[in-house]
Amino acid sequence: MSGGHAVTEQIARSPALEGQSPPVLERGWASTLPELSRPVAPARTPRPRLLALNEEIAGDLGLAADYLRSDAGVRFLTGEAHDPGSTPVAQVYAGHQWGEFKPILGDGRAALLGERRDGQGRLRDVHLKGIGPTSMSRVDGFAAVAPMLREYLMGEAMHALRVPTTRALAVVDTGAPRELDGVVAPGAVLARTATSHIRFGSFEYARRHNDPTLLRRLADHTIIRHHPHAVSAEHPHRFLLDSIVEAVAAVTADWMSLGFVHGVLSTDNVLVSAETIDYGPCALLDEYEPGAHFSSIDRFGRYAYERQPAIMRWNLERLGEAFAPLLADDPASGEREAAEIVALFDRRYLAHRSRVFRAKLGLDSRIDPAVSDALADAALALLAQHHVDFSGFWRDLAAAAQGDRRAVRGRFLGPVAELGAWLDRWSALSPDAALIRATNPVYIPRNHIVDEALSAAADGDLTLFERLLELLRDPFAERPGSQYRRFARPAPEGAARHVTYCGT
Repeated sequence: MSGGHAVTEQIARSPALEGQSPPVLERGWASTLPELSRPVAPARTPRPRLLALNEEIAGDLGLAADYLRSDAGVRFLTGEAHDPGSTPVAQVYAGHQWGEFKPILGDGRAALLGERRDGQGRLRDVHLKGIGPTSMSRVDGFAAVAPMLREYLMGEAMHALRVPTTRALAVVDTGAPRELDGVVAPGAVLARTATSHIRFGSFEYARRHNDPTLLRRLADHTIIRHHPHAVSAEHPHRFLLDSIVEAVAAVTADWMSLGFVHGVLSTDNVLVSAETIDYGPCALLDEYEPGAHFSSIDRFGRYAYERQPAIMRWNLERLGEAFAPLLADDPASGEREAAEIVALFDRRYLAHRSRVFRAKLGLDSRIDPAVSDALADAALALLAQHHVDFSGFWRDLAAAAQGDRRAVRGRFLGPVAELGAWLDRWSALSPDAALIRATNPVYIPRNHIVDEALSAAADGDLTLFERLLELLRDPFAERPGSQYRRFARPAPEGAARHVTYCGT
């Protein structure tokens, strides 16, 4: 990579930073769990330039937008300037990747700057991605503009769609090119926030290192961060595992209701908070295809759309194995209790799936779940059989609920007798058009438009990115005017199949 020595040079406090102190962050993770923290020194960025700033997040964390836009603030967002009392750390974790256990993975290009309290007094991680190599790096430790803007865009879209998610604070162009596999792209650092970055793999690491004290401290720290009411439970660690199962069941149903395909649900990419993280290989369905998978390295569809509930159950089983020593003194009893708690996922996922699809259908909660589930399943079968756009179909039900079936029928090629029969059954339940419009978005991150926007942004033009971001932050409100129509449409017929990439 050209300029490699300049990129990796560690920064000292420069004159440009004097007089503007970086924000003070808490160090709860690093001080409580030093065994799961490794100090890092983010690489020097030669010409950092702010590309995107999330003023909502900044304001909620009490970070002045004007400061973050300043030279000193941008250096804070790259990790080069931080409070003297804190040290950025790479978090240590293990994980099952593609079903194979890796005893140590960890942050290979990321750093936790620390924690900051939001407007409601809750701790939020301030975390950077693309800072350069750490002791756990597997590639070069850097990141590029387009993938980091993708993380920003997807986090905002998922938040607006009411899905638990990590969210970006900012994206900074480092001014240093990044070369990977012979491809040179502008470098970037992503600053993101989360209620924590505690992964399933964090527990796997502690368990596999046979350190009961570390495992218990990690669990207790997780309780304080995410489920403080568990402290008063009869068995706090059982309560914690049960709460994680519940949260994961709910977010998995959310993904399925939106046609969201995460792409690489390894246990190191799943947070105990159930916030969605790591958007590199993700995509959303255009036409409904249950077996769809888009990652260039998912050759056998392990993380395909329809397999996500089973994969999340499998991931929870691995978490349960890590939890077992916390649940009982006898290993066999602990494993049995963990398995029983994890097994609750199946029933809870189905309950959440029923809830979210009932709302998509615009049906009252008093409708028998068996009836709404049967309608949802029949609709999905029709969509799969006729290759119908997933998001568009559900949104068009709003007009159909008011008696205008033309848009829904137009999604299908020619008359489809089964569709008419399905619409009659559904209409007889008096669906609510307002509920349908409040539940089913007009605008989702259409894969082909996201790629177009990111390609332009990598070349220095953020116009399309910013327009798309504006729409995705208010996805349920339909904009009048022909200029917005393409944002609600799937990829043009004949377009190449969408492909996503990990590690970008």
